[in-house]
Amino acid sequence: MTEKEKMLAGEFYTASDPQLVNDRQKARRLVWKFNNSHPDELADRKNILKELFGKIGENIFIEPSFHCDYGYNISVGNYFFMNFGGIILDCNKVTIGDYVQIGPNVQIYSATHSTYPTSRKNFLELAFPITIGNNVWIGGGAIIGPGVTIGDNSVIGAGSVVTKNIPANVVAVGNPCRIIKEIK
Repeated sequence: MTEKEKMLAGEFYTASDPQLVNDRQKARRLVWKFNNSHPDELADRKNILKELFGKIGENIFIEPSFHCDYGYNISVGNYFFMNFGGIILDCNKVTIGDYVQIGPNVQIYSATHSTYPTSRKNFLELAFPITIGNNVWIGGGAIIGPGVTIGDNSVIGAGSVVTKNIPANVVAVGNPCRIIKEIK
């Protein structure tokens, strides 16, 4: 099994693997190009995102600056908006539905590290998929952790730290993020 296959399977992997280093460098070049594009070059920006991401829907818009690890593990649906300062550490699949709005400085982390010192000392990493449903709004400064699913129509309050799954049709806020009301 390659290090990339281990990474996508949620197993310990070595991020310094030459294939993964090469893939990250390719993503960094595209991200640099995106972030340094002229504000009027919207078609060029969309083409860069098409090359960078695994899948993009219609009518997506990401404000620079944006950062990611690989890009090809990111899939976004139709009518997607991400505000300034977005980060997606896509060491595993990050799937985002249709009509999703993400506030400024939101961080989405599929990557994590072991709680065992020996694993960290040996530079082993882990990554778990993240799924964000349709018609979700994530407020500014929120952090979405590895392995989390956020259900359709839900709202994540600004500054929240999401470490557990959030069901559909709720408003959830805080650190740790918790449900405060249902959306009828």
